Amino acid sequence: MTSVRRAVPALLAALLLLGSAGPAGAAGYRYWSFWERAGGHWTYATQGPSSARPDDGTVQGFRFAVSEDSADASRPRGTADFATVCAGTPAKPGTKRVALVLDFGTGEDAPSGETPPGRRTACARVPSDATSADALAAVAKPLRYDTNALLCAIAGYPAKGCGEQVSGSAGSAAKKESAPEPDDSGPSLGLPVGAGLVALLAGAAAWQARRRRDASS
Repeated sequence: MTSVRRAVPALLAALLLLGSAGPAGAAGYRYWSFWERAGGHWTYATQGPSSARPDDGTVQGFRFAVSEDSADASRPRGTADFATVCAGTPAKPGTKRVALVLDFGTGEDAPSGETPPGRRTACARVPSDATSADALAAVAKPLRYDTNALLCAIAGYPAKGCGEQVSGSAGSAAKKESAPEPDDSGPSLGLPVGAGLVALLAGAAAWQARRRRDASS
């Protein structure tokens, strides 16, 4: 029993360390993410720009950054509202207007040898059945796609590369607006360790109770 008692503090310390430690140096990907703005906040788009068909008055954004996944992706910086972006673009029958925010990211996220252009906005007037990709093409050419239709470049930036993996040390230094909840798709490492510790404690308690019954009989 003494050996069990000695092991418990060590296991507790290990569990605390594992629970507080995050993945160090996790790899990310350098790419353009696609966002929608509603209620004064950016949310990650649930459809790609080639399939999304925004309504007149929609505000959408694109952000170039290094991110591990959609939960970690950097939002377009600053605020934007349709009335401001499309103030000089009146409504026209048979068309719709989409306000776009183009955030080319920071120097930390830029590919080697490239400098990101400044953030800008544009109002795209497109046919009423146009997609977000159509709206983007109307105001931010040249666009570049890969063979899998992944958006690689907006307004020619970046000049090369497309969704490439980069080391975990690279990443955006910009603050994220209302960061989304982390992806809880799987158990943490602390979960199996914690289960093992509970089992050990339960076994030790049962052994001690059995020993007391034997001693009293």
